[in-house]
Amino acid sequence: MKIGMLAHDSKKMLMQNLCIAYQGILKKNDLYATGTTGRLVEEQTNLIVHKYLPGHLGGVQQLGAQIESNELDLLIFLREPVAPKKTDPDADYLFRLCDRNNIPLATNLATAELLIRSLEAGAMEWREAYK
Repeated sequence: MKIGMLAHDSKKMLMQNLCIAYQGILKKNDLYATGTTGRLVEEQTNLIVHKYLPGHLGGVQQLGAQIESNELDLLIFLREPVAPKKTDPDADYLFRLCDRNNIPLATNLATAELLIRSLEAGAMEWREAYK
């Protein structure tokens, strides 16, 4: 499965901790991330992450292109709901693309953990047939 990852600045450490906790599952999948998030995850884990540009420099659009082409199976976007970034229109764009292409989307830790555990249980195999 191909997993996209991005996180607002205040959630980057949470993304690192999520990837540490689920490293065994995540290493069996292809990981894609915006530049800074991908670098930080790689620094804390033994995971290989395909890194795009930093989000504000086009990385969000690069992930969006992957979603638009139905090339991602899951997106984890740990975002700051209290003080959203000025780039949140980009977030809305990603959310719409995920909805249109039936790509599961996690925007918080609880949902991210459920989706990752679904990968482990084989409950995401429907994505292969959907493509």
